[in-house]
Amino acid sequence: MVWKVWGYPSASTVGFQRAVVVEPLDPPLVAALDGTQDLYNRPATRYDRTLRYFAMVAFGGSRDVCKVADILVKVHSKAIGKLPYGEGTYDANDPESQLWTHLVAWHSILYVYEKYGPGKLPAAEEAEYWESCAVAAELQTCSPDDVPRTREGVRGYFAAMRPKLQASPIALRAMQHLLHTEMVVPPEMSWWARPLALAAAKSLRVATLAAMPRWMREMAGLRQSRVSDVLIVPVMQVAFAVMHRRPQLQLNLMGALTPNTLKVIAPVKLGIAARTEEVLTPAEARERYGYARPAEAHVEWRERQAARVFGEGGAASDDGLIESQEVLGQLG
Repeated sequence: MVWKVWGYPSASTVGFQRAVVVEPLDPPLVAALDGTQDLYNRPATRYDRTLRYFAMVAFGGSRDVCKVADILVKVHSKAIGKLPYGEGTYDANDPESQLWTHLVAWHSILYVYEKYGPGKLPAAEEAEYWESCAVAAELQTCSPDDVPRTREGVRGYFAAMRPKLQASPIALRAMQHLLHTEMVVPPEMSWWARPLALAAAKSLRVATLAAMPRWMREMAGLRQSRVSDVLIVPVMQVAFAVMHRRPQLQLNLMGALTPNTLKVIAPVKLGIAARTEEVLTPAEARERYGYARPAEAHVEWRERQAARVFGEGGAASDDGLIESQEVLGQLG
């Protein structure tokens, strides 16, 4: 079910954009995003690298997925500091922040699949989807025990989170920024293809806003007419259906906009068989390849990062970010 839903063209486009636009409403998470400024300093590569991570979790081999989950703990160790609004601190490795990110992504991917794709999954398939969501949570610092296994449970989680969400100035800035997909259109794109790419980016913005709850849009000051909400649905349904039937169209688009992610998704879309047809649980894979659970990984490294930031008042090390280029792609 993960390959069925995440492999549909809506996942890597509107689904992913909806997820990253909604995420900044969580105060600790947006503080981590704003603290590094990577979102603004290198938007195209950050977009591609983040999408590549989610694609690897959905489609990648067990060794590569264990490796990227492990290195991501070191990457996130840089995103720590004091909350800009109110008391307390933020840490991108915090289990609650990771659970929010995880569920927003998995919910968004399924939601847009239903809205702009084939429609609602049968009950048994949806149950399998949410069970897989819990398995994927083992690749982050959050506990799979905290992941709801039903649509009602997911709704309950978001209802409990709603009072905690804030449309702070840094959240609004991040959300507006992430809605402009044209930022990932490479400047060297051919003169004839660039207008098409920019038009597609604007369509994605309309589709993403139409897929967000109206209360959330009002909270963030993201305005769009109800007419646009309605008219964009058949447009995206037709576009995604065509791309689904002709996988090369989707791969061509990804090759231009998110080349690192293309390398992960292309083998699945093209039906290329795995070199080794074997299924491992995250625990089995970690044991085989020698990795710790993300919640327990790089404890000393994280303590040194915290000492630099909170003890010495300095900046956290970028070494984890630099090291991540091997598995997530170049920084810029």
